[in-house]
Amino acid sequence: MNKLLPGLGLCAAVALAATAVNSQVPLLSAMLLAILVGVVLRNTGLVPQAAEPGLKVAGRTVLRAGVVLLGLRLSLPAVLELGWGAVGVIVVTVVAVFAATLWLGRVLAVPRATTLLTATGTAICGAAAVAGMSAVVSGGEQDDDVESAAATAIASVTLFGTLGILLLPLLVGVLGLSPVPAGVWVGASVHEVGQVVAAGGLVSQEVLEVAVVAKLGRVVLLAPLVALVGVWEGRRQARRVGAQVVGAEVAQVLAGRPVTHPRRQAPLVPLFVVGFLAMVAARSLLEGTVPAWVLGWAGQAASFLLTMAMCAMGAGVDLRRLTRNGLRALGLGGAAGLVSLLVSWLAVILLV
Repeated sequence: MNKLLPGLGLCAAVALAATAVNSQVPLLSAMLLAILVGVVLRNTGLVPQAAEPGLKVAGRTVLRAGVVLLGLRLSLPAVLELGWGAVGVIVVTVVAVFAATLWLGRVLAVPRATTLLTATGTAICGAAAVAGMSAVVSGGEQDDDVESAAATAIASVTLFGTLGILLLPLLVGVLGLSPVPAGVWVGASVHEVGQVVAAGGLVSQEVLEVAVVAKLGRVVLLAPLVALVGVWEGRRQARRVGAQVVGAEVAQVLAGRPVTHPRRQAPLVPLFVVGFLAMVAARSLLEGTVPAWVLGWAGQAASFLLTMAMCAMGAGVDLRRLTRNGLRALGLGGAAGLVSLLVSWLAVILLV
């Protein structure tokens, strides 16, 4: 534990500062601030060697704990109260945006991990979704490590989600949408929960309430999406490791040594995803019986743990790698945001 304290303490201090800034300037995402501070500390040589073990734990274990607690924000009955038309808008938007972003990433030659994390952040819930998905994405390519990909994706979804705060209220007024369709559109298209609150509040209180529930409906889909990608990534990693094992076994046979067969296998669905779903179920079943302050503290704890993890991930970023694909990645984020805006609008017209 003594080895972990310096790194965990550094991440906690950065998370406290980022959270304080975010409370005063809500448009500045605490997670984005934390990852930027981590990048600066790493690339100016200010990360002490003693902090390295704690940074690794923050980037993995603390990250997973934050995703699990995130489930306590979500109530399925509240989402279903919007009606099946709104649920259809949410599902169609998430699937279409995720698939379109993966395709656009290949067209723009954006590295795989950056494309995958940008797709998740745009389709689901911004920085928190990027954090959750980064726990199952495998890097390995020289210019596409997960830390750099997460930093790029978070910067992208934060930028274009902020533009959505300014754009959506104007479009709602121009199109003359009533509160429920307007709220569903805002909740289904704007990236971050905080950005949804800001955009919906600029229209009306009724639109705000509908938008937040619609947004949380998107967050519910984080778990199945992470589970599917986790299986995909696990198989991809298994093929890579399998090829290495075959080569090692051939070398052992040629050298006349006994052949060893590693049998370690990762769980089909990551355990933190199971924990996330358990928290969603608990919140849904206990709705109205758990004091609001308990749920409020759980939500704040989730945000704080994820912000700590973002500091650790930022501290793993090499700016020289990050800048190689920065412009293309921002172009991908802008295109994905436009797809989200258009697809959700069409779905609202047809289903709500």
